[in-house]
Amino acid sequence: MANSFQAPKGVSEYFPPRSALFERVRDSLLRPARLAGYQLIELPVFEDTELFTRGVGDSTDVVTKEMYTFEDRGGRSITLRPEGTAGAMRAVIEHGLDRGQLPVKVFYVGPFFRAERPQAGRFRQFYQFGIEAIGVDDAALDVEVIAIADSGLKSLGLSDYTLKITSLGDRDSRAKHREDLVKFIAKLNLDEETKVRASKNPLRLFDDKRESISRAMSDAPLLLDYLTSEAQSNFESVQEQLKTLRIKFVIEPRMVRGLDYYTRTTFEFEHHSLGAQSGIGGGGRYDGLMKELGGAELSGIGFAMGIDRIALACEAESVAASNQNGLDLYMIALSPESKSAVLALVHGLREAGVCSDINFGDRGLKGAMKAADRLGAKYVAVIGDDELNAGVVKVKEMSTGDESAVRLSHSDLLSAVTSRK
Repeated sequence: MANSFQAPKGVSEYFPPRSALFERVRDSLLRPARLAGYQLIELPVFEDTELFTRGVGDSTDVVTKEMYTFEDRGGRSITLRPEGTAGAMRAVIEHGLDRGQLPVKVFYVGPFFRAERPQAGRFRQFYQFGIEAIGVDDAALDVEVIAIADSGLKSLGLSDYTLKITSLGDRDSRAKHREDLVKFIAKLNLDEETKVRASKNPLRLFDDKRESISRAMSDAPLLLDYLTSEAQSNFESVQEQLKTLRIKFVIEPRMVRGLDYYTRTTFEFEHHSLGAQSGIGGGGRYDGLMKELGGAELSGIGFAMGIDRIALACEAESVAASNQNGLDLYMIALSPESKSAVLALVHGLREAGVCSDINFGDRGLKGAMKAADRLGAKYVAVIGDDELNAGVVKVKEMSTGDESAVRLSHSDLLSAVTSRK
């Protein structure tokens, strides 16, 4: 007999009951974005490879080491999306969204792909929720984007995390800093591969996790010391407005993040209980990305939050168990005649928005009650021929054991299971 199939290595899968946590994380991140006027943009999971080499940056590990790239039947180079911003920007340009009301506010959610070495919190297929606000250059918009992410994390009950922010400066800031940084790096004893990366984007060395590089870069000039007066004023405005919203943050001058398109406001959320993979999300402004991809010269800012790592953070803080099962009523039919009636009642309750279920199959009363308990049902109703004839059923509240007699009608059952919500 052939071996049974297994999911590919490095894929994060979610199935009951843990899938409820995935839903809760996703929905908690989505809610504040919707309240701020962001709308869904559904993107393809594969794109032209050049979109990512140009958009993400050919000096990044994402492009040089981690992309799933293949040739399709037409000989085109195709890549499974490693991140969301480049694809979102391509869609905005292609469909002319930037020629309408600005800023363009969109959100996306789904799987992304990177050919990495799988470990806790690092997957080859992973899930992200992201937003983009495109077309307006305003420190207040930067703060809105950060606040949406922070609201999502707080609504989950998370608290053991830090928001780190910095500014990667404007074009003039970066030009002055690059001149001195290149001179500093030229004095270091680097291997050839690192020299090539540094020649493309010297900031990448701040993001190098090797201890030898971290030591070598400890005295490197920092971009925050080279900000123009305009860039400095913008960064100070972001800080003041975050304080106004009572969002705590720390300034991290060495943060550059893993993608080349970031400019000015840049941020990351770090959870303290996840070890090496502590980053649970982040983002920043990308002033030149739209033009680089063939569009107008418009600014944008966004973030991507890692659903997988945030789920791990919820478990680490023991906030994962609440609100994971919404089953309001489990109805147990004791005879074929009562099952038909129960199915009709359950159907009506579902149409009214009540999460309800029925004991399918030939399971007896004892087994059905165990099923109701395992499913976390708030109420249980047992219906046999006697209940059908009388037109009344006892509805039991599982948490207290209290029972109440309820008429066998959609309206009365609806009132019974929603009155204490």
